Amino acid sequence: MKISRFDIAEYLDSPEMISEYLNTVLEEGNESDFMVALGHVAKAVGMRHISEATGMSRTSLYKVLRPGARPRFETVMKILKALGETIRVSPASGPENKLI
Repeated sequence: MKISRFDIAEYLDSPEMISEYLNTVLEEGNESDFMVALGHVAKAVGMRHISEATGMSRTSLYKVLRPGARPRFETVMKILKALGETIRVSPASGPENKLI
C-alpha cells in the first residue's frame, strides 16, 4: 500500500475555497499559521503569478512565505491583493470583547 503526502494546495481550487481556508486559519491559528496558509495558497495559484502581480521575485516570495518568516504587513497585503483576497475586521463575540 502506497501512502501519498497530503498537499492542501491541491484542494484550493476556487476563490471560495481559498477564502474559507484563509479565514479559518485567521480565526483558529496564529500569525505563523497564517503565513504557512498563505504559502499554500500561493503555491495553489502559482508563484509565477504572485511574483508578477506583486513585483516581487519568486525567491523573495519563497523567503517571505517560509515557516517562521516575519514579513512586513505591507508585503502580506500585496500578496493578498495579488490573490484577489482582502482582510476584513469584525467584532469578536464573547466575554473577551467587552472594551466598550
